[in-house]
Amino acid sequence: MFDILNIGFLKITILDLLDVAIVSFIVYKLYTFLKGTIASQIFVGLIIIMMLSFTSQAINLKALNMLLKFITDFWIIAFIILFQPEIRRLLVLLATGPLFKVGFRSKESEQTIKDIVDAVYDLARAQHGALLVIVRTTGMRGYSEAGILINAKVSKDLIMSIFYPKSPLHDGAIIIRNNIVEAARCALPLSSTLTHPVRGPLGMRHRAALGVTESSDVLAIIVSEEGGSVSTAFQGELEIGVSKEKLRDKLTKIYRDEKEKGLNTRIRSIFAGEKH
Repeated sequence: MFDILNIGFLKITILDLLDVAIVSFIVYKLYTFLKGTIASQIFVGLIIIMMLSFTSQAINLKALNMLLKFITDFWIIAFIILFQPEIRRLLVLLATGPLFKVGFRSKESEQTIKDIVDAVYDLARAQHGALLVIVRTTGMRGYSEAGILINAKVSKDLIMSIFYPKSPLHDGAIIIRNNIVEAARCALPLSSTLTHPVRGPLGMRHRAALGVTESSDVLAIIVSEEGGSVSTAFQGELEIGVSKEKLRDKLTKIYRDEKEKGLNTRIRSIFAGEKH
């Protein structure tokens, strides 16, 4: 192998650079998959301890090296135990699905969109208030865990039953990731915006929808129980009076983008989406 650098005991080859690049890429991808979750904190701690262990070995600090080796071994075991379900689902995903074809199947995403749109406009006709949060990337795990975990496939009947006024789950928001209703009765942060040029004073659902879209990459759908109107919030912008066709277009774009992300989003959702 060609030497890139050869100074005394220091010898660097193209293979060494390739090795470092691959490991760096894997570490970076793992961190981005886990970012925003409890697992990311443990992962960062492991990396720091491993770097300290490598340094102590390089300068021959024997006592420190023994201590760090013990801690490293313990943390790895703790990581496996604490996140066994997520690791198991990740391995199942890699073993059972084609590597580059794990995005949403078009028929599945189309049915999910149809169920959401139909449920929203049936709720609007009945003037049943509702707040749905469609997750595009990550950052909603904390809100899901604070609510009531559902982890059920999206369906019109499920959404309708959750927001039925006498249902114990109708207060708060539901969080949907891909084709799964992750949680219901979720409390969301309220926006500091109190009024809208078209709607006027904003109610709690509209402020919550704005608040969550200001801090997370999500689309929020609001059904007003006063007039039965449908609104959407995205990136801190509120759109009042959204038609059925326009809502379908918005959801289609989200699920098309989700499909294009492929393996990256699916693996990331395992760690960032929910804790079973």
